[in-house]
Amino acid sequence: MPNVETVHAPSLPYTVEAFKELKELFPDVEYNTAGHVKTVHAPSLPTKSPTITPILTQEPKNAPSIHSEITIEITTRHIYIKMPKNEVDIAFIRSFKYALWDSNNYCWNVPNYKNTAEKIKAHFSARNPTVTELAAPITTVQTPVKPTYTQKEMLVINHSDKSFKVYFSFNKELVIEIKKIPFCKWYAEEHYWMIPYSEKYLADIKRIAEQFSLNVVYHLESKSKIKPRTSRHDIENFRECPPEYIAKLKELRYSQNTLDTYKHMFEEFINHYPDTQIQDITDAMIIDFLRYLVNERNISGSYQNQSINSIKFYFEKVLGGNRKVYTIDRPRKEKILPEVLSEEEVVKILNATENLKHKAIFMTIYSAGLRIGEAINLKIKDIDSQRMQIKVVQGKGKKDRYTLLGNKTLEILRKYVTEYKPKEWLFEGVKGEQYSTSSIQANLKIAVDKTNIKKRITVHTLRHSFATHLLEAGTDIRYIQSLLGHSSGKTTEIYTHITTKGFDQIKSPLDNLEIN
Repeated sequence: MPNVETVHAPSLPYTVEAFKELKELFPDVEYNTAGHVKTVHAPSLPTKSPTITPILTQEPKNAPSIHSEITIEITTRHIYIKMPKNEVDIAFIRSFKYALWDSNNYCWNVPNYKNTAEKIKAHFSARNPTVTELAAPITTVQTPVKPTYTQKEMLVINHSDKSFKVYFSFNKELVIEIKKIPFCKWYAEEHYWMIPYSEKYLADIKRIAEQFSLNVVYHLESKSKIKPRTSRHDIENFRECPPEYIAKLKELRYSQNTLDTYKHMFEEFINHYPDTQIQDITDAMIIDFLRYLVNERNISGSYQNQSINSIKFYFEKVLGGNRKVYTIDRPRKEKILPEVLSEEEVVKILNATENLKHKAIFMTIYSAGLRIGEAINLKIKDIDSQRMQIKVVQGKGKKDRYTLLGNKTLEILRKYVTEYKPKEWLFEGVKGEQYSTSSIQANLKIAVDKTNIKKRITVHTLRHSFATHLLEAGTDIRYIQSLLGHSSGKTTEIYTHITTKGFDQIKSPLDNLEIN
């Protein structure tokens, strides 16, 4: 290509419009702010390209330069390509799913799948590209350290406000006292007692330690992070959930929450084996996948159970196969006690809520023991002021039930309806749609932040507090089960381990001892 001399065009105005006309007349010419014009081949730019910052050295935005040579930079997740314009090369790059043109850095960005890098290097190999491969970051695996403690100490490790790990030297009488705490469990291999997290249980542990003249050493242990599942954008030829799977869920009238959960979990499963037809996946492969979830992703027991159920649903319900039994042990559900507010703390939160709508929502949830989804699904007709009841339509498990409508709740709801004038849903958004769960959660956090309450409070904490306060007031647990909509009384019995009613009448055995 012959050199082109510098061209001066003083008669043209220095405007965007004039510059566009120049580019249309001379499509192969690049403008340079230094006063030169050089012949280049610029790639066509797709519209609405996202801004992606590769590790490659960025060109100045006011003077972009397209290199005539081919540069390929390969990272763990992305491949960045700089090349001259060539329709064949551009078509090749665009053949990769989610390939994007980065207009800020004048390069192509291609997700790095299993063999994408090899395909790209092979395509450009005859033109001697400059290839840079950046090594993946080194992951350091830490070996768990066994905690140390003396014979005069009781080590208590708070595991992310979920459970306590209690260590102490063997003492038969001490073990007898520890075993009196509900749901405690001995882990022989690691030599500790696991006790559900509860302020009440922590007080019991401290009382027992004092009874045996042990010093309590208390530590807070951070929760091990769950590795997120691979994004659909990082999976080449991502496989969507089969339509017949969704259709069967809808046919059996599964809730939208269950439908979404099963869909996403089943997609994770089938994309774990991208080269195998779904119906050809064996039981052994299913077991390997479940072990991957536990050993590599570090998922919780409830997540594993949901994943198993989503897989069983396909093979048993969609394909109509026999009931599947996998040899992998399904995890036991963790014995975790819910956080509960005192009546004084409920008052603080409600008094800190200034907005009338928000206060009406919180009062309704607490006074009726509602789940957050049940609250946003309430319609005006579900409030029965004659019988002082709230009808919960199609709650969890597709069940209808009636729960309490308190006098103070009815009073604030009447004020709220008069001011906000909802049309269909009891709690509506600005445009008359159902009020969002995220807004309720955010507004509760704002109210809690205004108080000095240090507990980890969620909207569901109001429901737990409702049940506990009824139990402490002497309400029969069978009525509480009905009001909460629990299928099994065992679910409701957990509140018997939270209540502090009667604790003031129990005398510590230490008080009977004569101590100098």
